[in-house]
Amino acid sequence: MAISKVEKDAIIKEYATHEGDTGSVEVQVAVLTADINNLTAHMKEHKHDHHSYVGLLKKIGHRRNLLRYLQNNDVERYRSLIKRLGLRR
Repeated sequence: MAISKVEKDAIIKEYATHEGDTGSVEVQVAVLTADINNLTAHMKEHKHDHHSYVGLLKKIGHRRNLLRYLQNNDVERYRSLIKRLGLRR
C-alpha cells in the first residue's frame, strides 16, 4: 500500500531543489501524490476498506494545504509543479 523506499528516493531525487532536499514543498507534494495514487488504486480494489479511506482523505487534505501555501507564496513554482505532476487545479 505505501510506496517503497526506492520509489520515494527516486521521487525525492526528481523533485529536489538542491542536494539533500527532502522537505521542500515540491518534494512533499510529489511524495504525497504518489501515496495518494497508490491508496486510490488500493481503494478501487478493496472497496470496503474504510480505514484506508480515512488515511487517503488526510493525505489529500495535507497536499491541498501545501499546494495552497505554494500558490500564495510563489505562483510560478506552483504552476510548474502542477504541470509536472499532472494535477487538475
